[in-house]
Amino acid sequence: MKFNKATIAYIILALAAVLIIGILIVYIRSRRPKGSYEQRWKENQKLLAQKKEWKEAVVNADQMLDEVLKKRKFKGKTMGERLVAAQHELTSNDMVWFSHKLKNKILYEGLELSKTDVKKAMLGFWQALRDLGAFNKDKDE
Repeated sequence: MKFNKATIAYIILALAAVLIIGILIVYIRSRRPKGSYEQRWKENQKLLAQKKEWKEAVVNADQMLDEVLKKRKFKGKTMGERLVAAQHELTSNDMVWFSHKLKNKILYEGLELSKTDVKKAMLGFWQALRDLGAFNKDKDE
């Protein structure tokens, strides 16, 4: 079977397109955090049942978010720098920053928590983790 130059060019272009699409799929999947974040989140939520464990729940959620930021390879020496780098992917920057700052106040100022602040912080962490692909978006977490 003989191919003319145009047919060969189309075959080469098709193969190149398939190769590029394959590379993109691998790249996108590699940027998605791996691990059982949904299960860890559910376990952490159980801490919210008792007021004395609220601080631990907020700190754990902050650590989980930082882990996801690192796995997604956002640049920065500190979590704050990584949050700035990730801000384009976060749907609620203000809530995420509130959550992270609350964690810092817990650790460095011994802040006593209100139920409202804990709810707002946990919602901020949850949304950020969801935005960054840590949870399966097809399910209700």
